[in-house]
Amino acid sequence: MFNLEYLFNMLGLASLMTTVILSFILMLKIEQIKQLQITANKLKKSLEEMDEQAKLILRTDMELNKTQEELDKKITTLYALHRLSRSLSTTLEENQIFKRIEPAYLEELGFEKACAFLWSDKENKFISHLNVGYLEDEIKNIDNHIDSDKNWYLDLIKTEKTISSISIPTPDLKEKISNIFAVNFFVISPILPKEGLKGVFFVGTENIDTALTEGDEESITIVSNQIGQALDNARLYEKRWQAQQELEKKVEERTRELTNAFEEVKKVSKHKSDFISSVSHELRTPLTSIKGYAAILIAEKLGQLPSEVKERLEKINRHSDELVHMVNDLLDIARIESGKDIMKVSEQDLKDIISSASDLILIQCKNKNIELIQDIPKGLPLIMVDRSQIERVFINLLGNAVKFTPEKGKITIKAHKEDGFVQIDIKDAGIGIPPEALSKIFDEFYRVDNPVNQEVKGTGLGLSLVKNIVKAHKGKIWVESELGQGSTFSFTLPIE
Repeated sequence: MFNLEYLFNMLGLASLMTTVILSFILMLKIEQIKQLQITANKLKKSLEEMDEQAKLILRTDMELNKTQEELDKKITTLYALHRLSRSLSTTLEENQIFKRIEPAYLEELGFEKACAFLWSDKENKFISHLNVGYLEDEIKNIDNHIDSDKNWYLDLIKTEKTISSISIPTPDLKEKISNIFAVNFFVISPILPKEGLKGVFFVGTENIDTALTEGDEESITIVSNQIGQALDNARLYEKRWQAQQELEKKVEERTRELTNAFEEVKKVSKHKSDFISSVSHELRTPLTSIKGYAAILIAEKLGQLPSEVKERLEKINRHSDELVHMVNDLLDIARIESGKDIMKVSEQDLKDIISSASDLILIQCKNKNIELIQDIPKGLPLIMVDRSQIERVFINLLGNAVKFTPEKGKITIKAHKEDGFVQIDIKDAGIGIPPEALSKIFDEFYRVDNPVNQEVKGTGLGLSLVKNIVKAHKGKIWVESELGQGSTFSFTLPIE
């Protein structure tokens, strides 16, 4: 009995312990299941997040691929536009411009068909200038359409806006244009040169997979602008070329006229010089006789003369001297103008020439109490001149200065080096020269109408002779004057 009860007790205890252990194990399992459930939920959430990320990555990749494709297309378009622009800019002939739009450039832009029309005011219609991708019958059909709907295209030109199959406002018009031009997608852009005939540029494609964008409209607009610029350049060049031809023709005609006129002037000048030389030589003989007989009579070699007769003979002799002087001046001018009077050029000291010429008029200066100032700097280079001829220049100019300078006046001679020449300025304090006489002062026989010239007779040849001598030395002579303020005669002489 004892053993059996004990056994049952042990078995009950063992069962209880087993139950407790199993309960504990079950609790552990439940806890593990909860942990696994939590982990599973986390994994599910992570998987869901990964799925979203994968979808995002896929979308991003697709967008990147699309962006890359668009970028590649833009780069290709830019290269095509650059090559097309360079091709259009290499010609200045209007009839060659549209020939530079080759199919290869259009294909790079995404189009295989193109045509262009320019409006003709003379014919009152659009004239075809470009045909790419169309047969002869097709382009005739397009010509008829353009002609029948010319007002619509003229309005398009006026709006200055590009339209396409994605921006055209009327679906029926889109379908009509697509059918006539045999394309699925198209772009029409106005050609707008600043001057001359305007037109339209059409491009299209039959490819239904082509994704036409606003960027394509911009690209074709750029091409149209380049065509317009090329037309402007060609037309401007044509105008300039024609103007140049007309100008060259006029210049040639004018040159021929001037050449003929110059030859006539040379002939007249030669005849004048020959006439003056001939007359002067002819005058010398009777003048010499007159002077000779007058001198004999004045010397009373043929008998004593009354004082009245002697006085008149002296006037004859004096006026004969004036005539001889005038004849000599005329001969000198004629010889210098004709080139017969050879200048005996040598190195000369300008200061020495001025001193020599000044000595000759010093008495005239003293008689009028005129101060003669020589402002000649040291170190002036030697000049290459004919000394005797240049002394005549100084004597004439200084003589005029003395004649027109009032008593107690002042005459100044200055000199300085000027670009391979020496410039001499002779300034007087005389009555001055009227402005209207300045351009004639060096003409032969010209004398300014003033009180001094009315009292003192002269030939009007002195300044003309001076001008010719200076010119023969490759120099220049000019005068600056103001009434009541005196005059300054300036001239240049070569150093070499």
